[in-house]
Amino acid sequence: MSQIQGKTALITGGASGIGKLMGKELLLKGLSKLLIWDLNETLLNSTIDEFRSEGFHVFPYAVNVMDTAAVIETAKKVRAEHGPLDILINNAGIIVGKYFLDHTHDDIDRTMGINSSALMHITVEFLPEMVKAKQGHIVNIASAAGMVSNPKMSVYVASKFSVVGWSDSLLLEMQNAKTNVHVTTVTPFYISTGMFDGVKSTIVPIVKPEVAVRKIIRGLENNSRNVRMPGIIYWVPLFKGILPAFLFDIIVGNWFGMYRSMDDFKGRTK
Repeated sequence: MSQIQGKTALITGGASGIGKLMGKELLLKGLSKLLIWDLNETLLNSTIDEFRSEGFHVFPYAVNVMDTAAVIETAKKVRAEHGPLDILINNAGIIVGKYFLDHTHDDIDRTMGINSSALMHITVEFLPEMVKAKQGHIVNIASAAGMVSNPKMSVYVASKFSVVGWSDSLLLEMQNAKTNVHVTTVTPFYISTGMFDGVKSTIVPIVKPEVAVRKIIRGLENNSRNVRMPGIIYWVPLFKGILPAFLFDIIVGNWFGMYRSMDDFKGRTK
């Protein structure tokens, strides 16, 4: 069981949404120091001021996780100022909700860079010290879209498929080497934050942020391999494994309405 009390954690994209909520929950559970990485300096400073006003030890780092050089330099600064991490939560992410033909090269690069490659670059900066200390926990926020394809999410789906595969492979490597470093892969359905404004679902319930955070933190504490929500998402690999593709499309895509869920997508307004 991973301990939170007295530990140091870093959350990327931690100035808003479930990143901010996870940070607050960890602090309430006795986290010693919370380090927040975020690109939005206004939100970052606001969150830091809010948390510090409640007596918590929090530290801001304005960084674009798509910039590998900035990630390396900021990680070096974090290690110098705070020592090794106990918990790393790779949470930062974006979505471009439109058909693939409408994507620009920049859309593709930003989505794959922020949602996929950045997690690997960040983790490889902090993992060696976790392995050396024989303790640590990495939580990778992926998506149920990392298991199920969906129209108007093609590049987002690609980025999350990548995260799911990499995260599970990383877990196996840590287990094989007996490092005592734990890896948790989180694959939620849509979460009702601004990021997914406009999505609709008639059968599978959209997840409330507070519920998502509670389940993620519980998964961290229990060293869970996977955290999926709502519960029906645990059945997705089985459905995909036993159903012919055309039948999966009919049941999950059409009857459950999954393939129409992005029809009215708006996303977070800038």
